[in-house]
Amino acid sequence: MKRVRWSELDAAARDALLRRPAQVVADDVRASVADLIAQVRRDGDVALRALTSRFDGIALERFEVDAAAFAAAEAAVPAALKRAIDDAAARIRAFHEASMSAPVVVDTAPGVRCERVLRPIRRVGLYVPAGSAPLPSTALMLGVPAQRAGCADVVLCSPPRADGSVDPTVLYAAQQCGIRRVFALGGVQAIAAMAFGTASMPKCDKLFGPGNGWVTEAKHQVAMTEGGAAIDMPAGPSEVLVIADGGSNPAFVAADLLSQAEHGRDSQVILVSDDARVLADVASQIERQLECLPRAEIARGALEASRLIQVDTLDDAFDVSNAYAPEHLILALREPRRWLGRVEAAGSVFLGDWAPEALGDYCSGTNHVLPTGGAARYTGGLSVASFQIAMTVQEVARDGLAAIGPCAVELAAAEGLDAHRRAVALRLEALA
Repeated sequence: MKRVRWSELDAAARDALLRRPAQVVADDVRASVADLIAQVRRDGDVALRALTSRFDGIALERFEVDAAAFAAAEAAVPAALKRAIDDAAARIRAFHEASMSAPVVVDTAPGVRCERVLRPIRRVGLYVPAGSAPLPSTALMLGVPAQRAGCADVVLCSPPRADGSVDPTVLYAAQQCGIRRVFALGGVQAIAAMAFGTASMPKCDKLFGPGNGWVTEAKHQVAMTEGGAAIDMPAGPSEVLVIADGGSNPAFVAADLLSQAEHGRDSQVILVSDDARVLADVASQIERQLECLPRAEIARGALEASRLIQVDTLDDAFDVSNAYAPEHLILALREPRRWLGRVEAAGSVFLGDWAPEALGDYCSGTNHVLPTGGAARYTGGLSVASFQIAMTVQEVARDGLAAIGPCAVELAAAEGLDAHRRAVALRLEALA
């Protein structure tokens, strides 16, 4: 990991230091992603079979998982893991239910009632990555809020294993969320299929889920294409920023950094501290812990683009964090809640030494589908509201029109929109 002193950098150097590695390769993959999407739109299931053979090394005639596969998954997943999935699902469900938006009814004037009503999105597509490891937790993070929102039609895609099947833990987790339509399909082709539909894949209204740079770019492109699907957020390669003070535990901090670095070579981890000893000790701990990690080579790849940043004060550390807007922010501080007010942009915040980011990934109850690439500056993580449409309703009685109609007439006249003015004025004349 590169070690730098923040105060010695000018503005351009600071921007370069906080640049995500995924942003560097985005231009290289954009054209290829566009070609793959066009192929799926043109050739449908034929393209899906060809691309699955090309990228996943498996020839599949049918992509949708049948009932027998769900039953086999139920039998294959160990009892302890099933209990863990069930427990995590219960906590995720509890948090998401408690944080659901509520309908609103307000009388803004006598005889004028304004409402906001919530409706589930008709058909949603969920993407659960499985490139280097299966992610049943992501199936829960997507499936639970979709279920609580009341989405009638939920489609889930996850890359096939070597034998063409979907990982049984993903199937079990999907089943716990009431999802019965699962497809062994991954990568750009899965995003394109859900966005535009094929003979075997229904066209979805909105797509959800994280993925690598290719999947993220595919989501961007389908969302910008006429007839494509909306997307949840830019949810690309994982990232974490840790702010640690002199009292932090270097072993804990190193473990938190490595827990994100092992996601993929395009992940990024950053440690910011006002204590030079902490930076040195964490660096040593990282090397020590890497020796026993099965995914050490993947983590080492991510560490090449990661940073150890020394700042003069903890206030400076929060300036760094807010500029970076991390997906995950860990405050390894002695009084972490006191500093929470300084956080302006982060997907999810973890307070103190006993709140590892991994708990949020799996079972604390919050959602782990979070904005990456700096998108935390303007959006938050996935919630039940992400799967709903909020419609406004106006109900106006005769006395309500009499009360507010003149206001509309005046504003319409000022804007030169005479048909708008007349639509109200005619009714006012009828009242008179």
